[in-house]
Amino acid sequence: MRTLYQKFIVATLAILIISVTIGMILANFIYMSSTKQKMDQQNVEIAQTITLNLESMHSDHSSLEPYLESIGNLGYQIYVVNESGEEAYFGKPFTKTELPKEAKKVVLEKEIYHGMSNFSNKFLMMGHFSNDVKNTVGVPFTMSGEQYGLFLRPDNKLLFSDIHMILAWFFVAVTVVSISGVILFAKHLIQPITKLTEATREITRENFLYPLKIDRNDELGQLAASFNNMQRQLQHNDEARKSFINNVSHDFQSPLMNIRGYAELLLSQNVNELELKEYLQIIDHESKRLSNLTKQLLLLTSLDQNTYPMMISEVQLDEQIKQTIRRYQWRLQEKEIEVSYKLSPIRMKVDGELISNVWDNLITNAIKYNAHGGNIWISLSKSDAFITIIVKDSGIGMSKKDVTQIFDRFYRVDSSRKSDGTGLGLSIVKQVIDLHGGEIKVDSEVGVGTTFIIILPNKERKLEE
Repeated sequence: MRTLYQKFIVATLAILIISVTIGMILANFIYMSSTKQKMDQQNVEIAQTITLNLESMHSDHSSLEPYLESIGNLGYQIYVVNESGEEAYFGKPFTKTELPKEAKKVVLEKEIYHGMSNFSNKFLMMGHFSNDVKNTVGVPFTMSGEQYGLFLRPDNKLLFSDIHMILAWFFVAVTVVSISGVILFAKHLIQPITKLTEATREITRENFLYPLKIDRNDELGQLAASFNNMQRQLQHNDEARKSFINNVSHDFQSPLMNIRGYAELLLSQNVNELELKEYLQIIDHESKRLSNLTKQLLLLTSLDQNTYPMMISEVQLDEQIKQTIRRYQWRLQEKEIEVSYKLSPIRMKVDGELISNVWDNLITNAIKYNAHGGNIWISLSKSDAFITIIVKDSGIGMSKKDVTQIFDRFYRVDSSRKSDGTGLGLSIVKQVIDLHGGEIKVDSEVGVGTTFIIILPNKERKLEE
């Protein structure tokens, strides 16, 4: 399997090769379609200027060769032939000297030969550098009454001057540096990805403390920062999961041990009727506690996994709260707690069973942790945007530290609260309120009391009287 580093290098080199290929094709197209003809015409004009000078200034045949030698030294290859077949070369010699039939018309019919324009080569643009007499331009001229043909092309070697060599080395250097830079950049780019891969492997081994240090300000740096946040969250979740399992085990073990212990006492048959009744009551209480814990755990799991079947319907909130208060009237009387409420008649679409669970948990907590002869105040009101429910008690209250943790599962404030309840009630309340798009707030003071404030989005309509 190829690594990302190898793929990046291969892709870069492939792009470079494709770019060069496309550039060559485009250059060849421009050369064949326009540049070739322009160069041919320019060289024809040069050749005509040379022949004009020969005819006007060097009518003496003896001056022909020195003049053409001087032109050859200036960077041109020249081939001269007369109607008698006598020929001469000036400048750098041609590698191929076979003259085509079209070129012979220069001498015989005084036609201009466009060899550069018509010259073809299998390498297209590279044909420009072919050192062949066919790859020339030819023009006729007359000297001492005799007909001549002059064939000319630039000397390619002389065309490559110092500046051309500098440019050539410049392009070579750019290519080498570019490829080297791409390789180094690819290595620099892949390095943090390699670190991320290793960190991911460590997470699969449940090592959430693996250090990942990637200090960058680009997208990879953002990815690393997000990964570190995820790593911390996974560590927190893992600790919460282990704590959850420990708490569940403990909360299940305690009633089970009580049930088992008192069942063994009953089986011993060494108990009187009073003890029998007491043990049976304890077993009944512990079994109900275990059943309640199981139900709450199942409810929490369903809410966590979004598998709870929400049954949305219109619910009369004020009546539902009143029913909850009536259901626990005997406990209120037992502790001589006075309940006062101000409930506006409000109907809204909610899951009736889940919302009823909220009132049940809040009111039972207000009773359970209230002082003997204390007070509970409940209000239900609405504004244009929100529904507000307040449950306030004059109970034992909580510290600020406890307030920040009361919605954690199995959290109970002190030992006085651990003998009863499951520590899941307020977690369920929070989940239900969140599920309905609302918010719950807590204000508490030790020895003064606790106030729960629930804010729900206003989707209800007032009951028509």
